[in-house]
Amino acid sequence: MFKHFLITRFNLRNPDWTTSKKNKSVLTKEWHDNRFELFTNFCFESVKGQINTNFEWLVYFDTTTPEKFKTIIRDLEKKMPNFIPIFIDGMSLFLPSITSYIAKCSEPYIITSRIDNDDCLGKQYIETVQKQFNRQDFMAVDFIDGYTIQTHPQIKIGKRLDQYNPFISLIEKNNNPKTVWSIRHSHWKREKHVLQLKGERHWASIIHEENKVNEFEGYGDVDVDIMFQNFAISKIWERRIKAEAIPYSKWKFQSFLNRLESYWDYAFRNMKKALGVYKFK
Repeated sequence: MFKHFLITRFNLRNPDWTTSKKNKSVLTKEWHDNRFELFTNFCFESVKGQINTNFEWLVYFDTTTPEKFKTIIRDLEKKMPNFIPIFIDGMSLFLPSITSYIAKCSEPYIITSRIDNDDCLGKQYIETVQKQFNRQDFMAVDFIDGYTIQTHPQIKIGKRLDQYNPFISLIEKNNNPKTVWSIRHSHWKREKHVLQLKGERHWASIIHEENKVNEFEGYGDVDVDIMFQNFAISKIWERRIKAEAIPYSKWKFQSFLNRLESYWDYAFRNMKKALGVYKFK
């Protein structure tokens, strides 16, 4: 009835993306070392740990990826049959390549989900997305609750409230499908057909020193033992987080401010949408 594709872009050359948020050059050897460490410890392990494996994971790498990292990619292929690396020549070919790949699918419906290469999914993410399928012509699925983990310079872990986030999925008819990557994730606020699900936490954003935009916006006291029952990451990092995460009592005031800002943003966006401020497509 449907085919489900999880889609990630990794290191595609883009003239508009040359530095990290700290103005460090990207796509260097150092950048690749750091990003592959994040990818293999967090993102890859979390996707490999999905309870529902009825999906294909398309991960887009640049053709200029150094051979050292191509070897790592080949090793990852052996560990996960539905991990499908695709090499293309720069960011301009990203959307055309997705369209071309999905065009081979004969199922009447397509589900596309997105995840960034430095984030991770809860074990039930794919399963829960597919449970929302009801032959919709066009419906985005937005899990607005998640977690966030800061890995540098100190380890913090908190809850996160974020609408139109980088973990959105799109259910649509397989008739020239647009896919979830057709617009920026924040622009789904301009789409009428968005199903927002609150309460369950099926994603975790990773905040690290190379983030271009994101900062730690977590709040609340998280029981990491309970969290890691539903999130698969490398055992090395799971042990490190449990041992080194700053206790909630040490950042309570920051938690209060982050919670206040998160819920204010949530209410403000909902008000703007209700008032018709966003121009629907």
